[in-house]
Amino acid sequence: MRKLLPYFLLISVVAMPLILSADDAVIEEIIARVNNQIITRSEFLHSKEELKKEAQQQDSVNADKIVAERDKDVLRDLIDQELLLAKGKDLGITADTELIKKLDEMRKDMKLDSMEELEKAAQSQGVSFEDFKQNLRNQIITQQVIGKEVGSRLNISKEDEQKFYDEHKAEMEQPEMIRLSEILVSTDAKPNDASDEAQRLQAAQAKAEDLLAQIRKGAKFEDVAKKNSDGPTAAQGGDLGEFKRGALAKQLEDKTFAMKPGDVSDAIQTKQGYVILKVTAHHDAGVPPLSEIEPRLQDALYMRKLQPALRQYLTKLCEDAFIDIKAGYEDSGASPNQTKPVETASKQPNAKELKKKKKFGLF
Repeated sequence: MRKLLPYFLLISVVAMPLILSADDAVIEEIIARVNNQIITRSEFLHSKEELKKEAQQQDSVNADKIVAERDKDVLRDLIDQELLLAKGKDLGITADTELIKKLDEMRKDMKLDSMEELEKAAQSQGVSFEDFKQNLRNQIITQQVIGKEVGSRLNISKEDEQKFYDEHKAEMEQPEMIRLSEILVSTDAKPNDASDEAQRLQAAQAKAEDLLAQIRKGAKFEDVAKKNSDGPTAAQGGDLGEFKRGALAKQLEDKTFAMKPGDVSDAIQTKQGYVILKVTAHHDAGVPPLSEIEPRLQDALYMRKLQPALRQYLTKLCEDAFIDIKAGYEDSGASPNQTKPVETASKQPNAKELKKKKKFGLF
């Protein structure tokens, strides 16, 4: 966890010092101070490595170009995070409850029985669980600050929506698509199952017909899927996502594309077993009406308005903060109105002084 530095040290330095051990061995280099927080060179280099990984995952062909464009903002991103975390503290945001929820969601997604197992899973991948939790907490806090201080003040009118829709119609054109959910009754042999293939097929068909009858009588498809489906989407109520024409097997495409939203198919035999399909949405080819895509359009407009508003907000935080950058490093988002720390002569603490300072938590 990043160490706190007292305010008076922030404004009484000539140059960014190194953090030393008692025997004068270099442990870490401070490259920036943001109020009473420090940013170290190792954190800076780690962020650069994370940027490379993210760019590679995003677009392996153009990864170098993405890194070149965003590399100059790495230090600024670290400074922004410190400013937002400090604001979160001022607002009394701790993220304790949200952190527990996030970790529990992660545990469930990974089908683990306890937090101890989640911690072991992190450690097995060479990840410090405490560092992971702290990073997740920081992410939650910064998102909440942005939502409260910036997002909540954005106004998206009906006129904005209509204008955005009219200007981007060409980008919104889509092929005919359906969204499907499934209930799969597998015919794969279970452990200690002595039945032959024909028996398993007959049993799977009988179970599928029974589940279909329950749905026809009013049972919710999603609930039946969660409880009974053998498919990998059971936990999501069977949701398979969207499919355009040509993406499904001909047998399934002919059946499902003829169905309306809410329609449920008969039990269909496949290689995996018997499947029951529900069409949850059916989009015609062409530009969808505004009412159909309004939530997505609002999200796009929100993000478009959020970026400049957030930059303006962070600039104001910068101007109200004390930020000092070590020579040789550049803050791409620095404001000309930022308050510069007052530089006064001071000598580098010797080992004895440093030991005393460490005792009182100054480093």
